[in-house]
Amino acid sequence: MSNNKLIPEIRFPEFKNEGEWEKKVIGDVFTSFSGGTPSTSEREFYSGKIPFIRSAEINRERTELFITEEGLKNSSAKLVDKGDLLVALYGANSGDSAISKINGAINQAILCLQSDYSNAFTYNFLTLKKDWIVSKFIQGGQGNLSGDIVKSITVPFPKKKEQQKIATCLSSLDEVIAAHSQKLDLLKDHKKGLMQNLFPQMSGTGFSGLKDEQDNEKILSIKQSFKSCSDNIPKYRFKEFENDGEWMEKKLGEVANFQKGKGISKADIVENGNLPCIRYGELYTHYKETIDTIKSFTNLSADELVLSEANDVIIPASGETQIDIATASCVLKRGIALGGDLNIIRTEIDGVFLAYYLNSAKKTDIAQLAQGISVVHLYPSQLQTLSISFPQNPQEQQKIATCLSSLDALITAQKEKIEQLKLHKKGLMQGLFPKINDK
Repeated sequence: MSNNKLIPEIRFPEFKNEGEWEKKVIGDVFTSFSGGTPSTSEREFYSGKIPFIRSAEINRERTELFITEEGLKNSSAKLVDKGDLLVALYGANSGDSAISKINGAINQAILCLQSDYSNAFTYNFLTLKKDWIVSKFIQGGQGNLSGDIVKSITVPFPKKKEQQKIATCLSSLDEVIAAHSQKLDLLKDHKKGLMQNLFPQMSGTGFSGLKDEQDNEKILSIKQSFKSCSDNIPKYRFKEFENDGEWMEKKLGEVANFQKGKGISKADIVENGNLPCIRYGELYTHYKETIDTIKSFTNLSADELVLSEANDVIIPASGETQIDIATASCVLKRGIALGGDLNIIRTEIDGVFLAYYLNSAKKTDIAQLAQGISVVHLYPSQLQTLSISFPQNPQEQQKIATCLSSLDALITAQKEKIEQLKLHKKGLMQGLFPKINDK
């Protein structure tokens, strides 16, 4: 773009001589409306055939709720068509926009835009400008968007054929991203199923059902209806270990020693520190079952801290919810400073195997050990009582760990591919739309 003209940096050859784009206010070229919510106290308004789209569902092909014709007639809910442009006005995804994938009804948290102009073109522009919209109208003090705010936004428009060409180009890229996202979901589902089958599962109701003797007797009484003759043999087993018999069952305290990490505050983290370290919050936000590349560093003295041994398994000692705290990771390297609020498990069992096992077969059981309301805590004395099963042959432990680690590597690579595609699309959009001065 030259001389601040409303011309994009990237333009399809057939439109090079079309001149400048034209600024238009959304409210001048789109008709718009929001919906409403049928009374939740009227049962006859729900469980109908009309998909009820809420703000978090504007980009989905299926909704959680459905309403009836009566619910539609007796509320402010409004019908939208597949292909309409939807904008989330408030909620966690305020400022998001999407092309509706279904016919349905919308609530008051959504603005529907309809026009002869390309909805897909406008959707991509609003997506490109979302950070600016959020910064100006939400983080700037408004709290929520409103229909009037959205309708006041200025959009640069080329002629309709160029709009359609740009929309088609970006939609094709969206389809590629969607295909890779679907592949990612399939990989995650495969991992979940694989973990369920590689680790022994208690018959029918699961190990977490053993809350008292009555439950125990109930579960044992239905054992014979299941294929496996033992709860300590996994459904899937690598061929070379098929004749190795049952897995060993022990209390975690019988096969492991426990330590606690020492405090490393956020202020102690420095970009070019000389000592790699792990803080407990990073188990929730950054690390998975294996930790080989360290995110944070500190200049604190190693003599004052607890350092890892290779194969250590770490679990948070505090967290916001019981299920979140049941998160295990294996530290592959020695000499990593382990921060406070970390439970450290040292064992001869393969640490990667143990981390996957705890996060799958024992996650619910660990969660039930945690105590607290606003903040939950998990202590070594509680973890010591946890019953675990593991193959006696270290090679089988390692084989399971390697299998799941390899699958995680595929999942990570797929995530990175999707992020690269999204960055490519963002860069392409920045070139396909002219720069305008935001106020």
